[in-house]
Amino acid sequence: MFSSDSIKGFITAIEKDCEDTLLPPEGGLDAIGQPVIPFALVRGTRGYIERITHQINGTYSNGWYDSCAVMIRRLIETLIIEAFENHNIANSIKNSSGDFYYLSDLISKTLSEPSWNLSRNARQALPNLKDIGDKSAHSRRFNAVRHDIDKVNPQIRVVVQEFVYLAGLK
Repeated sequence: MFSSDSIKGFITAIEKDCEDTLLPPEGGLDAIGQPVIPFALVRGTRGYIERITHQINGTYSNGWYDSCAVMIRRLIETLIIEAFENHNIANSIKNSSGDFYYLSDLISKTLSEPSWNLSRNARQALPNLKDIGDKSAHSRRFNAVRHDIDKVNPQIRVVVQEFVYLAGLK
């Protein structure tokens, strides 16, 4: 006969084994497929940029479109900051406390920055990508659907590729 303590210990051990076996690894999984951003665009850049890209592709593949839109917004913000840092002008996108501006101000500064010549497509895409990310992150009644991401997908690719180069990551 087993004591209640040994049964509790056994259950705890089983729960721990299941957690270790059934949960994804601590650092997350690589996305299966590349429905939003071709991984070739970010491969070999920075680990955190690669992780964000896997999350964008993975959330899309799982139908988590709000999460996908928010991660797209995050990637765009990150790449803008990387580009400013690469050109040694990051102070122009920081407030008096040394914090980076919010995305709306980052986009304004990016569009007016003379250090680079953004393509017309990238200039038009930035506000659209911010908009879908903002709605998914901040609007209580908005839920993104696949069509929302599909509609901006060509713009995502243009912006990501352009900023990867502006950031000197490739």
